[in-house]
Amino acid sequence: MTASLRRLRPRVITAAALSLCLLASLVTAIALGAVPIAFGDILAALIGTPLDGFSGDIVRAIRLPRALLAAGVGAVLAVCGAYLQGMFRNPLADPSLIGVTAGASVGASAAIVLGGGVLGAVGDLSLVSLGAFAGGLVAVWLVYRVATGINGTSVATMLLMGIAVTALAASLTGLMDYFADNESLRRMSLWRMGGLDGATGARAVVMLAVLALLLISMMRVSRGLNTLLLGESQARHLGVDVERLKNLLIVLVALGVGVSVAVAGSIGFVGLVVPHMIRLCVGPDHRALVPLSALGGASLLLLADTFARTIMAPTELPVGLVTALIGAPFFVFLLARHRELIR
Repeated sequence: MTASLRRLRPRVITAAALSLCLLASLVTAIALGAVPIAFGDILAALIGTPLDGFSGDIVRAIRLPRALLAAGVGAVLAVCGAYLQGMFRNPLADPSLIGVTAGASVGASAAIVLGGGVLGAVGDLSLVSLGAFAGGLVAVWLVYRVATGINGTSVATMLLMGIAVTALAASLTGLMDYFADNESLRRMSLWRMGGLDGATGARAVVMLAVLALLLISMMRVSRGLNTLLLGESQARHLGVDVERLKNLLIVLVALGVGVSVAVAGSIGFVGLVVPHMIRLCVGPDHRALVPLSALGGASLLLLADTFARTIMAPTELPVGLVTALIGAPFFVFLLARHRELIR
């Protein structure tokens, strides 16, 4: 019993710290901006109390949807990173490994170049977002088709095919960059840097629904991922349907990353650094790793987006650049400090 409590203690402490960090990040994201808003006014706006000026409208129509979208995208990317790291049995795996981000970039670039100045929207999603989602799905389908044979899905082949698809996608986007006009080229460049300036309540709801689906699936895949850490052969001997598990993980990651890229552009590093940081704190048990990664990813992207909006206000920095600027040095610090734990 004492040993069990000792193992549980780091998880409880980490969960409490990340929960407080998420709450503080959410309040900070809503409070800070071109028009600072007091905490009391935020609460009043959220419960519908009329306020002087435009503070209530700013909170409800602009900052709250953006904050919820940032939290949803960050959490989804972190959970997808944790799933892929478990499937590849490599703590340095990233959602971009299966080509979904690169494929989405091709789809978005094609929508911008071919649509020109007549781009419209379907529902709440622009044609650029729909093109990004379609491109990501096509890339994952190609990777999956090549990696799946009569003996099942090969993780090694999937990794190599992901590299090939990413290289092909880079060539296609480079060609579109070369032939695009100046306006289209700028739009493509900004989209690839990631951004949450197009946040709406509907997009936030879609993102949170995808996050809920991923977290619900955690109850089905966590045990299998824990067993898979021993190796595929051992997992099969212990009763895990490895092929079904891998297929489910591929579908979940493709859906999560595809929707994230469609609504927020290309935002890197969250799916790599957050699960790795959480693993160093609580260990490799996916029953704790996945939900804690969701908390960490949501907090990180909320803080990064707040920084991007305020550091050069009223100009906004692309949030994808900020996540790399914040995450890369911290990740290097963690690797240098805990290098013996990842050998």
